[in-house]
Amino acid sequence: MVFSNLTFLFLFLPLFFLTYLAAPKFLRNTLLFIGGIIFYAWGEPFYVFVLLISVLFDYLLGMAMHKYDNNPKLRKAALITSIIMNLSLLGLFKYGGFIAENINLIAGRELFNIDLPLPIGISFYTFQTLSYTIDLYRRRITVQKNPINFAAFVTMFPQVVAGPIVRYEDVALELDKREITLEMVYEGICRFVMGLGKKVLIANNIGILWSSVKGMAIAGEYSHMSTATAWLGIIAFTFQIYFDFSGYSDMAIGLGKIIGFKFPENFNYPYSSLSISEFWRRWHITLGNWFKSYVYFPMGGSRRGKLRTLINLGVVWLLTGIWHGANWNFILWGVFMGVLVISEKLFLGKILDKLPWFLSNIYVMVMVIFMWPIFELPTLSHIASYIGLMLGIGGNGLFLDQQAAYMILNYGVMFTICIVACSELPKTVAQAIRRRCPALVDYGTIPVILAIFIGCTAYLVNAGYNPFLYFNF
Repeated sequence: MVFSNLTFLFLFLPLFFLTYLAAPKFLRNTLLFIGGIIFYAWGEPFYVFVLLISVLFDYLLGMAMHKYDNNPKLRKAALITSIIMNLSLLGLFKYGGFIAENINLIAGRELFNIDLPLPIGISFYTFQTLSYTIDLYRRRITVQKNPINFAAFVTMFPQVVAGPIVRYEDVALELDKREITLEMVYEGICRFVMGLGKKVLIANNIGILWSSVKGMAIAGEYSHMSTATAWLGIIAFTFQIYFDFSGYSDMAIGLGKIIGFKFPENFNYPYSSLSISEFWRRWHITLGNWFKSYVYFPMGGSRRGKLRTLINLGVVWLLTGIWHGANWNFILWGVFMGVLVISEKLFLGKILDKLPWFLSNIYVMVMVIFMWPIFELPTLSHIASYIGLMLGIGGNGLFLDQQAAYMILNYGVMFTICIVACSELPKTVAQAIRRRCPALVDYGTIPVILAIFIGCTAYLVNAGYNPFLYFNF
């Protein structure tokens, strides 16, 4: 699957926004729907029909729930149909090949084969449309009778391919009536450019180091790698995936503001967390909230005793791993995270609460760094070999070699920028400056944003392909 590079945004966005802002208000949702289809079709010219099927079916099922409001059985039937339809599409395209592969492995021969490209964003828009039918069934929201408004909600281009996962209730009022002010447009532009800077200037550059180390690992060249090389590589990925995904979320939130929507936040300085449980309240917030609302709480949450709570947490984390991809490494990753969260629930959380904050944070970062090889490497053997090298097992027998020293020398500044940029220090400094000299922040923001935008543009001129990591999920 190949989604267009970021250069497309520079062609698409100005034309779209000029048309959108100049259009009468009653046409804006139509333009939003058309713009979303164009944006999505640029990356998925064929599988756009899967997105449109989700839109059509969930709109009609929502209308059926509304029409038969006094018939509980028909309402439930509509909900079950929505769940089956959405999860079937997700299962076929995302997990069909994985299931077939494992059945063939168990059978010892190829019984059947499913090899379908993964439609980009299917995990995101499937959860969005499900949130609509589930909340409608629960009577948390009212039905959206206008098919264009509903289609605009699902296909809204800033977040259709990689989130944040926007539930219908988050934007229900704004779909029907929203105001666009100059302040919102300005704030949206600033947020978009800051996200673009995260992706282009930080994630892409630190990602070069991980690409090099991962390439050696996939090729099995561990005899040429030191322990320090393995650590530098996976720390680079730790920063890359954060700045890549949080950068996209910032861009989506910024674009949403420009067109009059307030999307939910998706990241809140997760690498400052003092426990793994806190980390997951700060990382991919909208996904965590979705599982909490539609899986954890319906199963009983923490209201049915400790054992049931632990089982519910285990189920949620298993599903979280499966949501991320059709591979055993994602299942193992979900289990690993679930074990850590459950351990904190049982006893580890009390220990962490008594530790100095920096020791708790070190614990979190060490666990997070060890989780990323499980998440990123394709096979269990690669994961075992890489983590073994991180622990000093295998490799060239050295902790630090010339290759690692070269990486430190070349990427030392980049690592420093990453450490500072992912912490709350810039926010704290900006708040302190605003209190003492608000004019400096107000007027100083413009040249900073311009500098970031110019830097990103210069980088993109020489870069032909800039995929977002979470397009894969």
